[in-house]
Amino acid sequence: MKRPFELEVISDEEIGREGGFLYLRRVRLKNLRPDGTRSREWVCDFVERPKGVDAVVLVLWRPGADGATEVLLREGLRPALHYGRKAARVPLPDARPYFFFTEVVAGIIEQGEVGEEAIRRRAVDEAWEEAGYRIAPEAVELLGAGSFPSPGMTAEKFWLAAARVEGAEGAVIEGDGSPMEEAATIRWVALEEAIAQCETGEIEDAKTELALRRLAGRLARR
Repeated sequence: MKRPFELEVISDEEIGREGGFLYLRRVRLKNLRPDGTRSREWVCDFVERPKGVDAVVLVLWRPGADGATEVLLREGLRPALHYGRKAARVPLPDARPYFFFTEVVAGIIEQGEVGEEAIRRRAVDEAWEEAGYRIAPEAVELLGAGSFPSPGMTAEKFWLAAARVEGAEGAVIEGDGSPMEEAATIRWVALEEAIAQCETGEIEDAKTELALRRLAGRLARR
């Protein structure tokens, strides 16, 4: 019987795990081919996160005064973009600076949070921490299958969800206590306008665009 294509692990090490938010996992591999031969040894590096691998991406929405759907957008710090692109050692297609970054509400699904109900509960917590809105777990609607944002670099999977909130403004944003969440602000924008901003570059976050488009499709089918 013909052998399947497999991978042989030569070594598996963790780099920078102690005390960091992320660490690098370096796996040295060889391809095991169906004919029994092996490739040369090669290195696969990817990022892991001790707190949790996956994340929930939550679009908070409400009917606007003119009947159009509005969605909540959040401006927050993203130092990886600010410093990473500024210090890039290779030429970049653009030299645009980044400091605050526009996204929808999102948060890490932590260790032990397993299953759809856990995703909903995490969405509830993030809605309060990042936007100041209290929502019930049953108000959280999953927007189809999850999505891998960068499978060549991380095993993280995004679970896309949405929840309707009523018109009253949210409470003061508490955040999760992290300094990175200081100075974050929120704003409401018409859903169609937010999707248009993804095309013009005013919003450049892939998970946000995907979640907005899925919400638009879901609402259009109702």
